[in-house]
Amino acid sequence: MELRRTKIVATLGPASSEREVLERMLDAGVDVVRLNFSHGQAADHIARAELVRELARARRRSVGVLCDLQGPKIRIGKFADGKVLLRPGDNFILDADCPLGDQSRVGLDYKTLPQEVVTGTVLLLDDGRIVLTVDSVEGSAVYCTVKVGGLLSNNKGINRLGGGLAAEALTEKDREDIKTAAALSADYIAISFPRSGADVELARQLVQEAGGHAHIVAKIERAEAIPALEEIVDAADVIMVARGDLGVEVGDAVVPGLQKRMIRLARAKNKLVITATQMMESMILNPIPTRAEVSDVANAVLDGTDAVMLSAETAAGQFPVEAVAAMHRVCKEAEKEYYDDSMRRLGRETFDEIDEAIAMATSYSARHFQVKAIAALTQSGKSVIWLSRASTHVPIYALSPEQNTRRKLTLCRGVYPYRMDIATHDIDRILFDAEEELVSRGVVTNGDYILLTFGQPIGKAGSTNTMKLVQVGEHRQS
Repeated sequence: MELRRTKIVATLGPASSEREVLERMLDAGVDVVRLNFSHGQAADHIARAELVRELARARRRSVGVLCDLQGPKIRIGKFADGKVLLRPGDNFILDADCPLGDQSRVGLDYKTLPQEVVTGTVLLLDDGRIVLTVDSVEGSAVYCTVKVGGLLSNNKGINRLGGGLAAEALTEKDREDIKTAAALSADYIAISFPRSGADVELARQLVQEAGGHAHIVAKIERAEAIPALEEIVDAADVIMVARGDLGVEVGDAVVPGLQKRMIRLARAKNKLVITATQMMESMILNPIPTRAEVSDVANAVLDGTDAVMLSAETAAGQFPVEAVAAMHRVCKEAEKEYYDDSMRRLGRETFDEIDEAIAMATSYSARHFQVKAIAALTQSGKSVIWLSRASTHVPIYALSPEQNTRRKLTLCRGVYPYRMDIATHDIDRILFDAEEELVSRGVVTNGDYILLTFGQPIGKAGSTNTMKLVQVGEHRQS
């Protein structure tokens, strides 16, 4: 059975909420679903999460749920006619006190913008499609000249070239949405526009106070996040290379290099990484991706990303199932060419932790012996992330009795989480059960070699300290 190592995150929305469509998306290869809290009500998100998990259970699979917080609304308001056409040289006003816009001005959802710009500031609207230069600021009004024009419609986003807008990463809406995410047992919660590690730690504190267990995803989408990148990665469990707003603020030519840098840094620090935004955007309207999109996805895989993400392609597009299938196909092909340099880490004089040493020893053995599978018995999943980072082409089966652990591991590259209850402390019996689980799922057969990793004493989280090489069919209960 040929497995895909890179994980697929798919955003749910109007195009992908029906049971039949969701079933087909899961069968096409979705590993994690994203619930976008910028849209919909709490009840909608809870119902979608419950349906996904019901469908996953029917398939004996774990599927993760990622709740993506809206973050600050750095947007213009609405127009009386829904949109206006701006031409280069036009004068245009961004007015925090304007209730409804027209050809000359528009209101602001982001009311503090007049205090955060000066003459000469360049503002980018609608993902940079509209460019304004600030001429002056008078009270609540920002007077601008249009440099690059076009159609401007309701509620489009605002970025400042080079960054510098002071919006807090977590709004009051986000704080309420964290409670909803905790109530639906989200596996991951993504925070928008973090500027520092402190923003990430605040989100973690709020999740814990709400009774949640989610890992924190830091979306790197502000220019200010780049100088603080290392501390954000240290504070987060996962980073998302959110190329949309980031590209607007730092410039599109800078993003590819930053993407590679962020993936390298996350992997070096044993954190997970999602590459996102416009990966197969043409598939919103077309059943096949462009060649450029195929190359984009493939290059993210070759860089070592844990996951690639679909946004509007599956939330609102005409071909959500086909988008997942296309991404699955591209990832599998790219992985055939993937070369990871993590084995250089074996040249280090020392490892920091026991489970890292076991992971590296397991990886080395898998590379140099005909091993069919790695079976990792785990409580917390920590040792499995090390195995994922050690990166061999041998599939890693995470066997855990903990549902939360299995769901969180759905995002890890090359890891396939399965349920295995542990009802005894007899290590021989446990290893026999692990072998039987893999046999029952058809991933190994008699005569195959598997590497088992586990901790002693059994059942204690964070204690992976043993690796064992066994041949399927020879291991017997003592």
